[in-house]
Amino acid sequence: MPTLAWLLTAAALAGDLTIPYERYELDNGLDVILAPDHSTPIVHTNIWYHVGSKDETKGLTGFAHLFEHLMFQGSPNNPGEYFTPLQEVGAKINGTTSFDRTNYFETVPAQHLPLALFLESDRMGWLLEVLDETMLKNQQEVVRNERRQRYENPPYGEARKTYYQALWPEGHPYQHLTIGSHEDLDNAKLDDVKAFFRKWYVPNNAVLVVAGDFDEATAKNLIEAQFGGIPRGEDPARVEVPDPGPLAENIELREYDDVPHQKVWMAWRAPAFYKPGDAELDLLSSVLTDGKDSRLQKVLVQEKQIAQDVSAWQASAYHGSTYVISATAAKGHTTDELVTAIDEILGGVWETAPPTEEELQGARSNYEKMFYGSIKTISGKANLLNSYTFYMNEPDSLQTDLDRYLKATSADVTTVGKQTLSQPRVVLHIWPEGDKP
Repeated sequence: MPTLAWLLTAAALAGDLTIPYERYELDNGLDVILAPDHSTPIVHTNIWYHVGSKDETKGLTGFAHLFEHLMFQGSPNNPGEYFTPLQEVGAKINGTTSFDRTNYFETVPAQHLPLALFLESDRMGWLLEVLDETMLKNQQEVVRNERRQRYENPPYGEARKTYYQALWPEGHPYQHLTIGSHEDLDNAKLDDVKAFFRKWYVPNNAVLVVAGDFDEATAKNLIEAQFGGIPRGEDPARVEVPDPGPLAENIELREYDDVPHQKVWMAWRAPAFYKPGDAELDLLSSVLTDGKDSRLQKVLVQEKQIAQDVSAWQASAYHGSTYVISATAAKGHTTDELVTAIDEILGGVWETAPPTEEELQGARSNYEKMFYGSIKTISGKANLLNSYTFYMNEPDSLQTDLDRYLKATSADVTTVGKQTLSQPRVVLHIWPEGDKP
């Protein structure tokens, strides 16, 4: 019997990979996408609010992520933890925040779709009725502790904050971390937090995807009953973010900290999510660092043995992406050696040895595998429908997305790679205190 991967690959090659859906809008502006899938008796609800840390203002950072926590603290018709009634029916629940958006999702047995919709609508429409100083103070401290655990306590934990601040210009929405600063979190006033919610967490700034085993007419009636009465908010005014172009000059930063090894990050401004060049840089990352025979792995780790590890990735985002190469120096070697070696290898890719067809096919296969992994579950398909809606305004962009990788040539990857990685960059070295000159 053909496997799912085989069937999907055949569909992709035929140019007809798709997720059937229906899209409509409630009177209050809520964007609704229904994607029936009766393969298993579960339903997944997935809401994307079009607000992330990019929408925060100076002095009031971390609010989008703070609400990721506050939204799980209960609502007027569900006092107490949001998780409790859903966990009692075996649901999987969570939320995530990025620069660009915040999402909340639940996977429930099919018969409990009414419960999931009720809970999501109750916190969208009426959360501010129960949000008070006690709830705010509690979650402020929870988030500040999370910041310590994720960024301040681990070795190299604040490296990302440092190179993002250096890479993006003053006032750019990607200059600060999604989690915000201690000062802003600690100083957040209840009125400021409520104003942020009123502006962004409104039905006309959200997309609700329901995917799985449900009757469409029944689902529409439930959605209208639960969400239809929530008042439409003002359409949020978004700040225009001009393209800053490449850095004017190279920036080199050196820090000394309580870390075990010398480590370096090289970061460039890169094309935005789903824009031309974005997929090519994903493929370049695979050619450079996926597997022991990849370009950087083979030379730095296997042959010269000057690095313990090396990785490359395209961190894609709405207002511009960040391309990063990171490496840890082997004992007896320095990150300066690594930067020199990396530049030499990259120069060889641009000038004399572009990616081979074998390398590119391996890279395409890596992304095909990840792609298929993301659509083999109902929850994965629901999240892709929301992602495509947000970034491309077309929920069913599966084939368009995959074609970016399948159709990219060696010349495409080389051209985009050279254009991006030949520009000025940020280089951040973090060394152990004992290595300080």
